[in-house]
Amino acid sequence: MPSTVIERSTYDPATRTMSVWFRTSGRRYDYEDVPPETYAAYRSSFSKGRYFNRFIRDRFRHRRIAEAQ
Repeated sequence: MPSTVIERSTYDPATRTMSVWFRTSGRRYDYEDVPPETYAAYRSSFSKGRYFNRFIRDRFRHRRIAEAQ
């Protein structure tokens, strides 16, 4: 998944939670109640960052996840 913005992402279909790690900050955010179709479209998009900004960011409730010590 080459992206200049997103380092990696995961999806839990049981909870519909999408976790995203950002390259520049290294921070992880969890996005809640993301439909599986939205995550599938994100995964198949040419530009992950562009798709994320247009269809996920600011559209789903999210929270920052603190790093484990």
